[in-house]
Amino acid sequence: MSDSVILRSVKKFGEENHAFESDGSNNNDKKPRSQEKKKGEEFQVGFFELFRFSSSTDNWLMFVGSLCAMLHGMAQPGILIIFGIMIDIFIEYDIERQELAIPGKACINNTIVWINNSFNQNVTNGTPCGLLDIEGEIMTYSGIYAGIGAIVLLLGYIQIKFWVIAGARQTRKMRKIYFQRIMRMEIGWFDCTSVGELNSRFSDDINKINEAIADQMALFIQRMMTALSGFVIGFYRGWKLTLVIISVSPLIGIGAAIIGLSVAKFTEFELKAYAKAGSVAEEVISSMRTVAAFGGENKEIERYEKNLVYAQRWGIRKGMVMGFFTGYMWCLIFLCYALAFWYGSSLVLDEEEYTPGTLVQIFLCVIVAAINFGHASSSLEVFATGRSAASSIFQTIDRQPVIDCMSEDGYKLDRIKGEIEFHNVTFRYPSRPDVKILNNLNMVIKPGEMTALVGSSGSGKSTALQLIQRFYDPCEGMVTLDGHDIRSLNTRWLRDQIGVVEQEPVLFSTTIAENIRYGRVEATMEDIVQAAKEANAYNFIMALPQQFDTLVGEGGGHMSGGQKQRVAIARALIRNPKILLLDMATSALDNESEARVQGALNKIQHEHTIVSVAHRLSTVRAADVIIGMEHGVAVERGTHEELLERKGVYFMLVTLQSQGDEPQKEKDVKEKDATEGGTLERTFIRGSYRESLRASIRQRSKSQLSNLTHDPPLAVADHKSTYEDSKDKDEEVEPAPVRRILKFNAPEWHYMLVGAVSASVNGAVTPIYCFIFSQILGIFSFTDKEEQRSEIYNMCLFFVILGCVSVFTQFLQGYTFAKSGELLTKRLRKFGFKAMLGQDIGWFDDLRNNPGVLTTRLATDASQVQGAAGSQVGMMVNSFTNIATAILIAFIFSWKLSLLVLCFFPFLAFSGALQTKMLTGFASQDKQALEKAGQITSEALGNIRTIAGIGVEKRFIKAFEAELETSYRTAVKKANVYGLCFAFSQAVSYFASSSAYRYGGYLIAEEGLHFSYVFRTASSVMMSATAVGRTFSYTPSFAKAKISAARFFQLLDRKPPINVYSGAGEKWDNFQGKIDFIDCKFTYPSRPDIQVLNGLSVSVDPGQTLAFVGSSGCGKSTSIQLLERFYDPDQGKVMIDGHDSTKVNIQFLRSNIGIVSQEPVLFDCSILENIKYGDNTRDISMERVVAAAKQAQLHDFVMSLPEKYETNVGSQGSQLSRGEKQRIAIARAIVRDPKILLLDEATSALDTESEKTVQIALDKAREGRTCIVIAHRLSTIQNSDIIAVMSQGVVIEKGTHEELMAQKGAYYKLVSTGAPLS
Repeated sequence: MSDSVILRSVKKFGEENHAFESDGSNNNDKKPRSQEKKKGEEFQVGFFELFRFSSSTDNWLMFVGSLCAMLHGMAQPGILIIFGIMIDIFIEYDIERQELAIPGKACINNTIVWINNSFNQNVTNGTPCGLLDIEGEIMTYSGIYAGIGAIVLLLGYIQIKFWVIAGARQTRKMRKIYFQRIMRMEIGWFDCTSVGELNSRFSDDINKINEAIADQMALFIQRMMTALSGFVIGFYRGWKLTLVIISVSPLIGIGAAIIGLSVAKFTEFELKAYAKAGSVAEEVISSMRTVAAFGGENKEIERYEKNLVYAQRWGIRKGMVMGFFTGYMWCLIFLCYALAFWYGSSLVLDEEEYTPGTLVQIFLCVIVAAINFGHASSSLEVFATGRSAASSIFQTIDRQPVIDCMSEDGYKLDRIKGEIEFHNVTFRYPSRPDVKILNNLNMVIKPGEMTALVGSSGSGKSTALQLIQRFYDPCEGMVTLDGHDIRSLNTRWLRDQIGVVEQEPVLFSTTIAENIRYGRVEATMEDIVQAAKEANAYNFIMALPQQFDTLVGEGGGHMSGGQKQRVAIARALIRNPKILLLDMATSALDNESEARVQGALNKIQHEHTIVSVAHRLSTVRAADVIIGMEHGVAVERGTHEELLERKGVYFMLVTLQSQGDEPQKEKDVKEKDATEGGTLERTFIRGSYRESLRASIRQRSKSQLSNLTHDPPLAVADHKSTYEDSKDKDEEVEPAPVRRILKFNAPEWHYMLVGAVSASVNGAVTPIYCFIFSQILGIFSFTDKEEQRSEIYNMCLFFVILGCVSVFTQFLQGYTFAKSGELLTKRLRKFGFKAMLGQDIGWFDDLRNNPGVLTTRLATDASQVQGAAGSQVGMMVNSFTNIATAILIAFIFSWKLSLLVLCFFPFLAFSGALQTKMLTGFASQDKQALEKAGQITSEALGNIRTIAGIGVEKRFIKAFEAELETSYRTAVKKANVYGLCFAFSQAVSYFASSSAYRYGGYLIAEEGLHFSYVFRTASSVMMSATAVGRTFSYTPSFAKAKISAARFFQLLDRKPPINVYSGAGEKWDNFQGKIDFIDCKFTYPSRPDIQVLNGLSVSVDPGQTLAFVGSSGCGKSTSIQLLERFYDPDQGKVMIDGHDSTKVNIQFLRSNIGIVSQEPVLFDCSILENIKYGDNTRDISMERVVAAAKQAQLHDFVMSLPEKYETNVGSQGSQLSRGEKQRIAIARAIVRDPKILLLDEATSALDTESEKTVQIALDKAREGRTCIVIAHRLSTIQNSDIIAVMSQGVVIEKGTHEELMAQKGAYYKLVSTGAPLS
């Protein structure tokens, strides 16, 4: 019985693993996906529509591939016919041999006669004899076996190769078209579609389609053909027996299908359950500094562990269901055998309709057909997944963009003046159609003038700029350029006339020169240098080691805000645009840079039409015309002086900005103008354009969260190379010893013991089955019919017993190992998470440890370790007993034949494993090839506004298509290798049978071996080999498990230099809050070549306020991080109350420090929980929370919300405006009741009104505490006790505001002119 068929369900498990790996990373996109599904449901993709991108070549490849698959499918039933004929020959030969063995019988004239004197010589019972040349017959048939094997080798290779290549060609085309389509979509479409979702479409969804249209099709056709021809042969040779067996086979098919489906389903549930825990982990790890600062480690570990229990439950259920149904299937199969032989033997013996050979033929054909039918049905699920994945992709491909940036339609004007006018424009964002942003807006922007738009947050200023670029079309009214409605103009041409500088400029991860060249493709190096000079960026670029060839890092992550801004301005200027749109273009600069950039802009202002949105008065005053906006309407227009007299919107903004400098009013007005803007970013009405922009920025900055507070100085180290090196290092982990893994699993030893015993019973089942089967064949050659009948019934009974035992032991094996494996996974995840949270902050700065990588590691690595502990142990025991029993049986009955068949053992066992390995290797190589393409897509989609604004969609499409070529090439290489492996694994059993029967025939003829022994020996070794192969392929690979475990142990064994969990270190009772920095030198571990602090010395007494000022990158934030002990200084000391900070207990130190940073991190839970987070050591009463909220000016706002303190703040606090988040962060710091309060740019991100409220809250919070403030804005720091001016990591002067103004040094310059501080 060639049972290698079962091998085909190998693919399931490999797939699941990939599903597992990829899903961990996109947990956060799950919600939108499910909504998409609802939308997609009306749009069903028919199965054949999946092939809509096939060319004639592809059709031809698929046709030939299908033809080969069909022929290949017929081979197996065909070989069974040969098998049946051989059995008849053997039985005939054996009966003849038995007859002749009776003394007194001989073969004369080809009949058997008695040679007995008492009888007449002619009396005979006439059995023919001597006609059978047994060896010759067997030679013929074993030759046929070998021939079919050779044909299968060829067909299998062609079928897989052709289908895989056809699939790869179509997917490549699909990816190209899909990306082109997406890059043509209008911005409004991107507002409603998340970038993460699109990225996962590119990788996962298209891969799913590929799975449905490539090798799965070939296998499906082959299996269906096997099933069909099996049934046909069965009915043709004997319909009665066929019907009896068929009556049972649906049950077997159902069992096979249920296993396939339930594994997929349960894995999906397990993933969903883990997704919750995964999002907790992602959130916590990406906000690591906040967690550390507030000592929330243990709280987070508990929250994570709570969520792990659900995933564990599903995993155990999966094991139970699998165990039960595997047992159920084996049981059914054995009962079916019993039934078939019981009924079949009566047909052979009583009615003499069949020969024994026919019986075996029919029986095996139908069983093989049923098994293949079951396997074919597993492909149906792949097809269904492919179809559902295609629906969203095809929908996008078929969608016509509302504003097509690549179309040639529309006018191109010969020359333009640059006059822009809004006529009654009303506008709502497509993502939020219920909110009116612009309301009948009318305004004129004159050519050659600089027009400034001012107004409070959400008044529609940025929206107006987007309409000028035609990112959106107005809902009513129109925008005209020189009198032409811009909808009638060519979009591409229109955007070429416009230069844009965004508030949060987007740079692409390439060199500075390339980034500037994005503005104009054909720009020369001279143009680039000129533009850089105009944007005041030339000096800082030339100061970098690699100058214009410096890589800016992902999203410009290696540059400070001001540097990015200037490169973006250079990029806009190189276009030499007629219209220049500046959206808060100088907000991220300190005074000195701002003054320079402003100068650069003033120089060019009369050659262009400039529209500028700004908050800083200095920026606004330079404008020729100022337009005040409110609630989407332009309410006033005029110059600075005219508007001040009108006392309208503009006047309000100005007065709000310049209050708070009563004492030295006159002197300060100038500085106020220059500085009040700080790094203004507005509090937007939730969800407005900024929000969608910010969402995309947030996705980018996830990777940069490690730089949360410090402005990173330029890391010139090539970011790519450090990343790639780190990748290699990562892979070179020594695999973990199994002993250590099992030690982790020790508490479950009793489960594992029971499992191992069950597994050993299960292992013995296959060889025992072979034994019974061959025994039955032997019984047919008995001469006494009654004896035949009773022996056959005994054997049938034996089958029934085997079946019942199987159900029980398989279930036990499945359940016990699932239980021990899942408990191990949970334990590892918890320990791993705990170890991650215990690492020092420097460890998180390392690119290899970004939040995405770490959360994926928790998700996949932990579950892969099961491969070395849980079920893997069962598989090992199973295989071991299987081989041992089989070889024992084989050698007892014929050692010579056993030796021959054993030669094929490794091929039979490992061809299956090899095929699986090829498949998984196939997937991972594909994944790597697509990773580069994935970087391109995620960069393109994340920065789509910038790309659309400067019109470089085509460049990205080209780059993307170039990357696809490499992935296609690997696919073609793979098609060959995979085709060969597949064909070999299919053909090898034919070759093995061929040689076994050839030699067996010889042994029967020459050495009188009984024919049933030949079958027994050959089949038990071959079946145990394929069974072993199956176990190999079923387990997630052992090696992978050991490497995953090693990564975990590496993490658990790492001793962080700053250990959070240790109780060691000094504590003292009356914590005062005196701080001294003594000659601190420091470099960030991730950038050891850049000295950040260079001998910082400054001290502050309890209750005083110290303010740090200085240009970005001078080490202000770094000093705060040393105080929190996120890092320790390389040299020098930080003293707290006279104790060296490195000797103080960390938890104690941090519990006395409260911090409010520039971008406060909130957790995805209620406002109440976020405030309580301030003190994780004890439970905080509601009264204390309310008191803190009142102090932070937050209470009234919270009470105005429908759910009050239970309001959820959304992921990363996205449901709140900046000011509200900032005040929650302040309340959180106050609840802690710290002795030391750190304010890092705590108000810079707010507009003037929010800033006032927050500033009052901060002043209240500072009372009676030591406070360190970092700020760009002078109003924030004027009344500090000490102001320390920093430059290049040292304090260059310190004193009070008055003292420093009197010194007329750096501080004075900074205040009055914004002069450089270097």
